[in-house]
Amino acid sequence: MGPLDGIRVIDITSVVMGPYATQVLGDFGADVIKVEPPEGDVARKITVGRNDGMGPIFLNSNRSKRSITLDLKQKSGKDALLRLCETADILVCNVRAKAMQRLGLSYEDVSAVNPKLIYAGLVGYGEDGPYAGRPAYDDLIQGGATMAYLYTRATGNEPHYVPSAIADRAVALYAVGVIVSTLVERNRSGQGQYVSIPMFETMVNMTMADHMGGLTFDPPLDSGGYNRQLSPSRRPYQTSDGYVCVPILTDVHFDRFFTAIDRQDIPQNDPRFRDLKSRIAHIDEVYGWLSEAFLERTTAEWMEVLEKADLPAMPMHDFESVMQDPHLVATDFFRHVTHPTEGPIREMAVPATWSRSKTSVVHPVPRQGQQGQEILREAGFSDDEIAALVNDGVMGATD
Repeated sequence: MGPLDGIRVIDITSVVMGPYATQVLGDFGADVIKVEPPEGDVARKITVGRNDGMGPIFLNSNRSKRSITLDLKQKSGKDALLRLCETADILVCNVRAKAMQRLGLSYEDVSAVNPKLIYAGLVGYGEDGPYAGRPAYDDLIQGGATMAYLYTRATGNEPHYVPSAIADRAVALYAVGVIVSTLVERNRSGQGQYVSIPMFETMVNMTMADHMGGLTFDPPLDSGGYNRQLSPSRRPYQTSDGYVCVPILTDVHFDRFFTAIDRQDIPQNDPRFRDLKSRIAHIDEVYGWLSEAFLERTTAEWMEVLEKADLPAMPMHDFESVMQDPHLVATDFFRHVTHPTEGPIREMAVPATWSRSKTSVVHPVPRQGQQGQEILREAGFSDDEIAALVNDGVMGATD
């Protein structure tokens, strides 16, 4: 059993951030009930897929869940959700607070039927500031949290977004920690509460922890930024036939590297390489020198040299080669499974392991509304009540 076995989560989220957070909770053993609107989670339609509504973005953020379709804009749909909340431990939503209030599903509404429930709001911005209630997207948060600006400092070129939903997924993982911590408190106090997890503040905290620099002090000692991370030469080193990633940082690292290439004379003759302080002060020149050195051998030759010298190194992977990484192959990370409707697919393993608790993907990624009737029966709905919800268009008929 997973460590969250016995915990029930009502998931009213869509796209990436919320679903990724609740997928982790499901992977850890929670019973996650995904509540979708009649049109379904928009992420179902993103990029390629074998069947409509089962695209890869959705498939990789919604396993370990059951799905029910409810039209929460109709009173009977709202009432059905409140009945589900009566026996739930956690509700997670990324719908803006005012919209939830209009639906009659605010924290006050939900806690009235279950005072022990934890209501987790994944929001764009802290709810006591002027941005409260504004829509938020990964691109907006990357820009506001200085991530796009980092490219201008590092390269002198135009700003860019990280080509990944990094804000969505990073905040999702932070939200998991917040939710589980609140669950621990609930188990001590016996009382539920509302918890707000804002994207903007979370990502500013993450980025500026590296780049506050001299702005940490009052008055400031500089204009901020960690020059090692902002060096334009901090990148995978090009070899004669590819790229290799090697963070040569400490004095021990450099001693081993210079010994491995038989250049122990360099730190003795070049003060830029003498110690960590000198290397950081001349980081662009140091990285530039390393960039030239790595061109002299192939990736395989460098990997042999670096591993023999006990230096951290990794070949640079692309989307296909990472699936053949020998470590990930050995740990069966990209697993081949057969989905009930999508056929053979690759599924990534739960990264964490426990010595006693065991995790497994209990539910494959659901079709929209797939377990709706099952979920309502568990909540005590009669067949006549379920039929009425279906006939009124409040609940999808798929079961």
